[in-house]
Amino acid sequence: MASRKGSHQTRGNGDKYSVLLPTYNERENLPLIVWLLVKYFGESGYNYEIIVIDDGSPDGTLEVAEQLQKIYGEDKILLRPRARKLGLGTAYIHGIKHATGNYVFIMDADLSHHPKFIPEFIEKQREGGYDLVSGTRYRGDGGVYGWDLRRKLISRGANYVTQVLLRPGASDLTGSFRLYKKEVLESLVERCVSKGYVFQMEMIVRARQGNYTIGEVPISFVDRVYGESKLGGNEIVSFLKGLLTLFATT
Repeated sequence: MASRKGSHQTRGNGDKYSVLLPTYNERENLPLIVWLLVKYFGESGYNYEIIVIDDGSPDGTLEVAEQLQKIYGEDKILLRPRARKLGLGTAYIHGIKHATGNYVFIMDADLSHHPKFIPEFIEKQREGGYDLVSGTRYRGDGGVYGWDLRRKLISRGANYVTQVLLRPGASDLTGSFRLYKKEVLESLVERCVSKGYVFQMEMIVRARQGNYTIGEVPISFVDRVYGESKLGGNEIVSFLKGLLTLFATT
């Protein structure tokens, strides 16, 4: 591993990319997603760090993260755990405080977002100087794999209704694979009030309000490899409530 990392020169004119990985019961997935991140950052030559924000996972996710830190080094794997589950928005705020990069990736730790797309995000951002680049399942070669028809209909329907009501200027609002300029992410997170699935949608809506520029990269979304999906009836109701709140207040 050390020889591979040493064989690549760092690219990016001093840019550094911090990857925020909020985790909860991701013991099986974390070693794989970290290995893939190290692989694709290493091959592309960009400077990076991975910040694991574990919310007191009872399955031993933090212990696995500690082992990964020993393997890859404390300069590449930063552990910033919290005592309990406190929500995605606060996880990002917590992670940003410890991020030393001037760009920040947010993505899921359950392997639904493949790190192979990271170089495309970086190239897209540089090409247009975008404030944020969002992965999209609904344009170009983007798509969803591993979902049943019900889940696909819910996702498509939610995205369509959101487009009609909010006109956000982005094709995929509920996705959570994105690259932000650090100061832009800090600004947006501080302004967002939503929780759950609505949080990512509000981030895009607030970005539009703030006249931030948004680029998009088609991605393949794959349903989580290990563990259970968290989408249920309560989440759908919460999403609709949050959508209506955003429609009324933005």
